[in-house]
Amino acid sequence: MLSSSILRAAARNGSRRYSSQWTTSSILPSSSAVVTSSMPLQQNDRNKTTSQPCYQYNGNSSSSSRSYTTKSSILQMPIKTIDVPTMGDSITEGTIVDIPVAPGDYVNVDDVVIVLETDKVSVDIRAPEDGAVVEIHGEVDDVVEVGSALYRLDTDAEAPAGGAGEAPKAAVEAPTPAAAAAPEPVAAAPTPTAAPAAPVAPPTPPPPAATPPPPPSTLNVESITTTLGTRPERRSKMSRMRQRVASRLKESQNTAAMLTTFQEVDMGNFMEMRVRHKDEFEKKHGVKLGFMSVFVKACTSALQEVPAINAYIDDEAKEIVYRDYCDVSVAVASPNGLVVPVLRNTEYMSFADVERTIALFGKKAREGSLSLDDMTGGTFTISNGGVFGSLMGTPIINQPQSAILGMHATKMRAVVDEKGNVVARPMMYLALTYDHRLIDGREGVTFLKSVADKITDPSRLVFDI
Repeated sequence: MLSSSILRAAARNGSRRYSSQWTTSSILPSSSAVVTSSMPLQQNDRNKTTSQPCYQYNGNSSSSSRSYTTKSSILQMPIKTIDVPTMGDSITEGTIVDIPVAPGDYVNVDDVVIVLETDKVSVDIRAPEDGAVVEIHGEVDDVVEVGSALYRLDTDAEAPAGGAGEAPKAAVEAPTPAAAAAPEPVAAAPTPTAAPAAPVAPPTPPPPAATPPPPPSTLNVESITTTLGTRPERRSKMSRMRQRVASRLKESQNTAAMLTTFQEVDMGNFMEMRVRHKDEFEKKHGVKLGFMSVFVKACTSALQEVPAINAYIDDEAKEIVYRDYCDVSVAVASPNGLVVPVLRNTEYMSFADVERTIALFGKKAREGSLSLDDMTGGTFTISNGGVFGSLMGTPIINQPQSAILGMHATKMRAVVDEKGNVVARPMMYLALTYDHRLIDGREGVTFLKSVADKITDPSRLVFDI
């Protein structure tokens, strides 16, 4: 067998081919026979097959003449090719957005080698084991397909010696021997000096002559219009996620007959109930009680009351598909754009389950670790523009869904109560955009009014009315 150092040298030489024969020999302990084996090494071959060794003997009694061959042995090369992984059923390619390492760098297991961006998420391609990066098949902004070769890793490479980066720093901090041995300067002995003479007062300078004020400058209009400042512009390439969001929103406008209806809701009762129980809720469930949980539960109950809102149109089959489960998508803003993770089977979730899942999705969105499974599916969407101060807006349907609810900011407004008194109440505008091809106005308004009633009087959610 060849030594590991020879194999590593052969594997690291890129596209260079070895046309010569590497030979090794050893003496059999029981005879004078010489075992000779030869093996041609060639780049890009994972498995190397050695030639069949031939054992030859001379004609005397101690080493009679005979020869035979043995089965060829398989030699595993330490170079591994890492392919683009599968990133979802609908994802066939990705764009390289970052390469934190370079060929020749040593990486540990799970270190990020390449970052790919798809239509929905960014995927970190990590090293499957320790080794040195031999070659990277691509550059930043290159598009790679699923299953294609991405980079090559030498798993037999030796890790660099630790602490190599600390030597220069220590050398800078340590003083040189010449500087340490330099003698300190000896202070000169003081020499006696005569007593200073009495100071003579300098003559008083004459006062400065008064300067006349500068004449007023005339206003030059032409110079003002040309010196207001620069007007720079800059361009940045659209990410794949932003391109996909733009394409889906335009597709929704071109496909659905969107109509928006509005309703206002009094948030006072729920806000009072939240103040009373938020501390106990957080102590028991380990998560804060927010507004999203009551809206998710109210929408889930209303979806079961009005099944058409939870349905969608299958354009190819010309059929309406009614879904008896509720998967509520929650729009979340991330550094890379708008993402819509999905709460599965909200009809079985409690307030605590909803708040806990939304908090997890928010953390993943900020870290950029949302997976495709987190955002796949959804039968209805809730968009909360109120966190940014939006007073009113018309959300766009997330295809292939048929409706989306828009939440807005809660503002104190003057309203007339049941007794006819004008009082200040915390009010929120709700907007429901629905596909008028499937949902009639009666169903859309009934759904939105049901949601508003449940928020105004949260006890309706307790009694399922």
